Amino acid sequence: MDTGDTAWLLVSSALVMLMTPGLAFFYGGLVRKKNVITTMLQVCAVILIVSVQWVLFGYSLSFGPDFHHVIGGLQWSMLKGVGETPDADYAPTIPHLVFSIYQMMFAIITPALIVGGLAERVKFSSFLVFITLWATVIYDPLAHWVWGANGWLHNLGVLDFAGGTVVHISSGVAGLVAAIYLGKRAEHGTKSIRAHNVPFVLLGTALLWFGWFGFNAGSALGANALSASAFITTNTATAASAIGWMLIEKLRTGHVTLGGMCAGAVAGLVAITPAAGFVTPGASIVLGFVGGIICFFASTFMKEKLGYDDALDAFGGHGIGGTWGALATGIFATTMVNSAGANGLIHGNPHQLLLQLIGVVASWLFSGIGTFILIKVIDLVMGFRVTKEEELMGLDHVLHNESAYPEQLSADELPKMMNHSSALKV
Repeated sequence: MDTGDTAWLLVSSALVMLMTPGLAFFYGGLVRKKNVITTMLQVCAVILIVSVQWVLFGYSLSFGPDFHHVIGGLQWSMLKGVGETPDADYAPTIPHLVFSIYQMMFAIITPALIVGGLAERVKFSSFLVFITLWATVIYDPLAHWVWGANGWLHNLGVLDFAGGTVVHISSGVAGLVAAIYLGKRAEHGTKSIRAHNVPFVLLGTALLWFGWFGFNAGSALGANALSASAFITTNTATAASAIGWMLIEKLRTGHVTLGGMCAGAVAGLVAITPAAGFVTPGASIVLGFVGGIICFFASTFMKEKLGYDDALDAFGGHGIGGTWGALATGIFATTMVNSAGANGLIHGNPHQLLLQLIGVVASWLFSGIGTFILIKVIDLVMGFRVTKEEELMGLDHVLHNESAYPEQLSADELPKMMNHSSALKV
C-alpha cells in the first residue's frame, strides 16, 4: 500500500463529489427561476440515494466477482470484505475501501446528469424511484462491462479511462430517451424558456472543471506520471473546446456568450474523459476543439431539426460529447502515454477504433432501451410527468412549497401559490 497514492485518491474522491453540487448550480442556472429548487434538489437527491445504494449492493454489482462477464456478484454487498487490503485487479497500491469510495462518486454524478434531459416536468417521487432503478439496472452492469475484472467490453479491449461510455454516453442517451418520452415542456419554443441565472452557470462550470481533475487525473489510481498526463490533457482539451464553441457561436450568431463558453468547457471535459490517460497534450487540443464544435451543433441545430426537448442538453453535451470522446480515443490513443492502453488509428492500429465503436454502440443500446423500459413501467405504475397546470405554475411551489427568489413574488402572489400547492396531490 502506498500512502501517497491513497492520499491522492481520497482527495480525488472529494473532488469528484464536489462535481455533483457543481452540476446542481450549472443546471439550476439554466432553468427558469420557477424551477430552480426542483432542479437542484433532483441533482442533490441523487447523492443521497446512490450513496446508500452503493454500499448496499451497487459496488458489488459493479466491481464484485464476475458473473458471466456481464455483472458482479453480491459477495461484496454492504462492502463485506472491502477493507484495508488492496485489490490486485483494480488498484494494488491503495486500500480496497478507498477504491470503492472513489468509484462511488462516479456512480453518483452519472444519474444526476440525466436531470438535464427531463428538467422542469417530472414528479419528484417518480424521479427518486427512477434514479434508484437506473443506477442499479443500467449503471452498475455497464460499469462492470467496461471496468470490472472480466467484464466483456474490458476483455474485448475497449478503452475508457474515466467514463466516456460508462458515465457520459449512458446518462446522455438516458436524457434523450426521457426527453422524447415525456414530450416537450408546456411553454417550449417561447421566449420564457431561457437560462435565468448565467452567473450560476459559471459557478457550476468552475466547480465541475475543478472537480474534473479528480475525475480524470484520479483515474490513474495513483499519484504518478500518468495522473499528471491526464491532468494536463483534461485542462487543455477543456480550454480548446470552449474556444471551438465560442468561435462557431460567433460565426453563426454574431455573438460570443458566457453561457456558450461554459457549455463549450463542459463539452471539452466530457470529450476528454475517456481519452485523458491515453492521448498526448497535442492530441487533446484537436480532440477538445472538434468536440466543442460538434457539441454546439448537437445542442442547437440538431436538437432544433429533430424537435426533441432536451431541456439542458444532457444528450447534446454528454451523449454526443461522450460518443466523440470514445471514438477519438480510438483515433489518438498511444502507448507512449500509457503502456497499459493501446495505439489508435493514427498510430497504426485501426482495430482500436473498431473496438471503440463497439463500446459506443453497446452503451447506446443498453442505456437507451433500458431507460425506456424503466420510464414506461414507472409511468404506468405511478405516473412520471406533472400536469400541465403544475408545470405552468412552477414546480418549486407546487412540489416543494419553496422559492429560490421569494422576494420577487408580490405580496398577494405568494399566499396564492402556497394555497394552490397544498391543494394539489403530488
